[in-house]
Amino acid sequence: MKTRVLGNSERSVSEIGLGCWQLGADWGTVSDKDALEILESAIDCGIRFLDTADVYGAGRSERMIGQFIRRRSEELFIATKVGRQNYPGPYTAPLIRQHICESIDRLGVESLDLLQLHCIPTEVMSNGEIFDWLRNFKREGLIKNFGASVESMEAALLVLKQADVTSLQIIFNLFRQKPIHTLFEKASAQGVGIIVRLPLASGVLSGKFTIDTQFAADDHRNYNRDGDAFNVGETFAGLPFELAVELATQIKPMVPLGLTMAQFAQRWILDHDAVTTMITGASRPSQVKSNAVVSDLPKLSSQIHQQMASFYNEKVHEHIRGVY
Repeated sequence: MKTRVLGNSERSVSEIGLGCWQLGADWGTVSDKDALEILESAIDCGIRFLDTADVYGAGRSERMIGQFIRRRSEELFIATKVGRQNYPGPYTAPLIRQHICESIDRLGVESLDLLQLHCIPTEVMSNGEIFDWLRNFKREGLIKNFGASVESMEAALLVLKQADVTSLQIIFNLFRQKPIHTLFEKASAQGVGIIVRLPLASGVLSGKFTIDTQFAADDHRNYNRDGDAFNVGETFAGLPFELAVELATQIKPMVPLGLTMAQFAQRWILDHDAVTTMITGASRPSQVKSNAVVSDLPKLSSQIHQQMASFYNEKVHEHIRGVY
């Protein structure tokens, strides 16, 4: 497993991380046993970066990670997020502090490796005061680094106005290529690490779904297809499900021999030097193992990258819904 340095943290993290949203909620039922096996497989495969949030299962994801890390001796980098419990506000320093302390307690750590603002309103981000609170929390030792998880490039660029942020977490995949031209150069110049979420666009870029694929009632891929619960971009990259399946089918013939479509989609992401790590989710250990292999795969050819850029511009971009 290769590593990259995350922004100004001076910490190296695995190129492949584990997204732990599914260990809490919104992806169907994942039992405690399955959750721990997924975490076990991730660490055994060399993954050292875990990403979670306080709202994933009302703290369940953080508690599962906290339970797990007490059993292991490896040095892990654990990122969590706050800011959605009281969305859309109001936001106050005491409330953010309370949520940070609760996350610390659930994870069983003394200080958070990375605290990310969790898709908070743009106007709160642009005000900038909330970043001063984070700086104070860092001085106090509650957090070691801070950044933000955002939904749009507008919000991402607002974050970059803060000179000392460590990271930006964004949606970036074959169906979401806008960051290449609007964000990556600026983030790299400023030394801000990019954490990629939803690299497989809620799984549709695995190439395994059909228009008849069914999802559980408690799976966001069922109830949030049109953004009824939260930003539609968090589900199938903001594309209508049937179209996303059709576009994924069209990509399949372009996948080089020897790669699964999921590995191809993830390798494409890692080929962008601005990306530090991607937090691919997994519902079973076999998926973790297949994802971890991607770090050691050779880069894709420039021809393939040109194909994917044309595919996005000609067939995908105009159909994306939601803030982007």
